[in-house]
Amino acid sequence: MAESLLYALAAFVTVQLFYYLFFFTRLAFYGKGANYGKAMPGVTVLVCAWNERDNLTELLPLLDAQEYPEFEVILLDDRSDDGSEEYIRSNIFQWKHIRYIRINDQFDHVTPKKYALTVGMKQAKYPIALMTDADCRPSSSHWITAMTSRVTPDKDIVLGFSPYFRDKGMLNWFIRCETFYTAVQYLSFTLAGMTYMGVGRNILYKRSVFFANKGFYTHKNVYGGDDDIFLNEVSTSENTTISIEEDSFVYSRPKTTWRDWYRQKTRHISVSRYYKPRNKILLALLSGSHIAVWLLGLVALVFGLITRDYLSLQYLGIIVAVRWVIQWFLLIIINLKLDKTVEWFSFLLMDFALFVYYTVFGFVTLTKRRPRRTWN
Repeated sequence: MAESLLYALAAFVTVQLFYYLFFFTRLAFYGKGANYGKAMPGVTVLVCAWNERDNLTELLPLLDAQEYPEFEVILLDDRSDDGSEEYIRSNIFQWKHIRYIRINDQFDHVTPKKYALTVGMKQAKYPIALMTDADCRPSSSHWITAMTSRVTPDKDIVLGFSPYFRDKGMLNWFIRCETFYTAVQYLSFTLAGMTYMGVGRNILYKRSVFFANKGFYTHKNVYGGDDDIFLNEVSTSENTTISIEEDSFVYSRPKTTWRDWYRQKTRHISVSRYYKPRNKILLALLSGSHIAVWLLGLVALVFGLITRDYLSLQYLGIIVAVRWVIQWFLLIIINLKLDKTVEWFSFLLMDFALFVYYTVFGFVTLTKRRPRRTWN
């Protein structure tokens, strides 16, 4: 039995190492080198908001102060009743680049956020659309520049990184870990020509791509998916790239209760069933092998201790160490590129926490009911 466990464990570790060495090394050794000096196209920044007055008081001045030759910011206010409209209308004259569109309509055949984004796309002045959310904060006044610098005649879509602000508590730490590891995956897969998602808090694409795809038509009534189902449809191995310049980062505040975070994650996970089969298989193998490595490793450890099979324990240690050294080395390099999102010394705990996360949400995915409908 010990031999069978070790063979199975070695097989799943091999699967994990394939992802680390074939995919994640691309991000670990990806050069930054954005060309800030080249001619920049006009950009329209789209911000959807629903009852976000407090956030807008901070975000809009930051967006208006962006240092970029030609841009506009369209605020799409979807039926807010928290004083957002009054605040915008009384302050808009002090901002040079802000345009305000109030959306009072709601339709059964399309979700509110996708309708708002579609309105923004149609009203935009410039050929490049850059999206973020009202609760986000660009890391610098060169955010637009850093994202747009990656646009070329062949690159229509640019995926950015959107970490969460660091705070105290286990929930904040875990959200940062999960966000970091998710970014490792979608940024690495994009560099391998297999884009499957982006993050709506920081994503750019040419408006021509949006209209050529008929916008969100194929999933207009699905809550969520404006940043991953859409990319599953329009991205190719040639037209999508990433930006991981420090100036391109957009920060936001994470959920502060486990209940709110759970609702958010179940909504995000619910749209994964619309992914392309290739994406589903690759992601299932990655998370499934992660679960298997921990389960088999723990079972082999307990079995070896009970039977006092010290030779098997030595082999177990070697197998686990090979995975851990390669994982630790690559994650440290990537973590440095992504603004040290996670404390490096907590990577082992992060790996275990992700094992629990994949196990729990794998079960939830198989048994969940339709997610509760929310605006964003």
